[in-house]
Amino acid sequence: MTPSVAQQRTYWSPTAPTEPCWPSPEKWNYLNSTVAGKLIQNVQPAAVCYHGPYQDPVRCDYVNSQWRSQDFQSTAPIGLSYPTDSCPVLNLTAGQQPPHDCTLGDQPVYTINATEANQVTTGIRFAKRYNLRLVIRDTGHDLLRRSTGYGSLQIWIKYLRTGIVFQQTFSPSGRCSKSNWKGSAFQIGGGYTWSDVLEEAASRDVVVVGGGTPSVGCLGGWMQGGGHGPAAHDFGLGADQVLEAQVVLANGRVVTANPCQNPEIFFAIRGGGGGTYGVVVSTAVKAHPTNKVAAQQLSFAPLTLDSSSMSDFMKAIELIHNAYPDLSDQGFSGYGSWALRSPTPLVYNYNYTLGEQVQSNFTTGFTHTIAIFGKTAPEAESIFAPIASNFASSFRGTLFFNTTYSSFPTYAAYYTALSGIASPIGTSAALGSRLLDRKALTSPQLGETLQRVVGAPEEYTSVNTVFVGGGQVARDGADPYSGVNPAWRTAYVHNIVARGWVPGADEDEKGEVYRDITEVKVQAMKELAPGTGAYMNEGDRFDPDYLEDFYGQHAPRLSSIKRKYDPSDLFYCPTCIGSERWVEEETGRLCRVEGYTEK
Repeated sequence: MTPSVAQQRTYWSPTAPTEPCWPSPEKWNYLNSTVAGKLIQNVQPAAVCYHGPYQDPVRCDYVNSQWRSQDFQSTAPIGLSYPTDSCPVLNLTAGQQPPHDCTLGDQPVYTINATEANQVTTGIRFAKRYNLRLVIRDTGHDLLRRSTGYGSLQIWIKYLRTGIVFQQTFSPSGRCSKSNWKGSAFQIGGGYTWSDVLEEAASRDVVVVGGGTPSVGCLGGWMQGGGHGPAAHDFGLGADQVLEAQVVLANGRVVTANPCQNPEIFFAIRGGGGGTYGVVVSTAVKAHPTNKVAAQQLSFAPLTLDSSSMSDFMKAIELIHNAYPDLSDQGFSGYGSWALRSPTPLVYNYNYTLGEQVQSNFTTGFTHTIAIFGKTAPEAESIFAPIASNFASSFRGTLFFNTTYSSFPTYAAYYTALSGIASPIGTSAALGSRLLDRKALTSPQLGETLQRVVGAPEEYTSVNTVFVGGGQVARDGADPYSGVNPAWRTAYVHNIVARGWVPGADEDEKGEVYRDITEVKVQAMKELAPGTGAYMNEGDRFDPDYLEDFYGQHAPRLSSIKRKYDPSDLFYCPTCIGSERWVEEETGRLCRVEGYTEK
């Protein structure tokens, strides 16, 4: 379903702060009194670095030191893992000067720090009454700027926490006969992160499918958009773990969504996109028995940067991608990354000479960590042996290889050691992705496509390989209540490409990077895999085909549910279902589009 937008728009739009009908201070004070004093007037975290009433050089030094910390960003009402440029942090100690004034930009004006579901309802009704743009935020760990919105009221659920409760045997609400899960479950009440739930799961020797980054929230866009993680191949995507949920709808009602009650909402929040159909305030998710895990860490890099070594490096990249479908079918899954030139080392070569460790770093290289449940390290090594033999015979003398195997008694032990690592945040980049099936990964055109995707070394392109498809991800395609993009069901790899820019880059320079991602790199992957799609949470936010790519065949059904439960598009977010009916102007103002058709 692709919107065909006529060149006309109406100026029926959410109320802006500059307009006379913007709520008066008295009305905001009244809202504050109805949410137990939880209303916050937002200030940019880096405002302390700029001239004005908030300037504080000592505090600025602290903010600068914490800017790449997920804990810091997630505890600020409008802190973002991947900030916009309306108020960048400054290093005043180094003499850095502000490039412009610090403004809210596209950030919300007010935030309700909701700690109870009724405060979510109050915020929704206030936004409807005064025609305000509404933003829903959990941890702010979003790449597509769906947690921002010019002139908006934000409902923040991070501190809405009513407990994590383990059920040895899941008991559905209302004794729902259509819920066929007979195993264990966790009831997650509110804005917990996966680190909170994984700790509970480890203490009970069970596995929950959480994010590869433990600081990601459990209820927000990660889960509602699909949700991949290290355990997904064996147990399914995050959205497919949801057994039921409590959801606050656009009319302010709190409802139970499961196969028996509000099944359309249940379908939509299980993969149809976050912040779109309601505010999820509680979920019950599957818990699985744990198992031993064997892991492989593989890295390789060209020994020199001459044409022969670089050619072999790209051939090796192609070969490992060729191997992923069969490795997945044998039980492997995991994560990797590679680059022709990285700002920081990707591959390390440790040599021990005379008892001293000598380290050689490679900024051109490939690395992955993949794992297999229910196997030992020797068994994992045996499965990978034919590929290792091929590498050894094909690239002797041109590539450096390092491979290690490890065994872990439980999934929790594996996750803690090799997977659950909080990656640095605090910078912005352009990125796009594509879900790659067996046909794409074994295509004769794969090598050429990978070269187009990575581009030239001076682009500093990063390619991330999310190798978690197949297995239970594919089998869950039979679930009639799953709103996950059907492209996931045939994909083995979710391939992400990203580029950044130098500090101080102007809008033209950033625009060129965005154009390269959309028109060159993502387009190359679309040509390789034209019948698949993309993972909405890590997709190209400028993808002109986002409805088809992010939602696939489910887009018409999801659009129908959206119109039924939120006909005024109170829950708007860019690239979300319903956003095709709106245009966001340069000022950040939303305008309703008229005259479009759906085909």
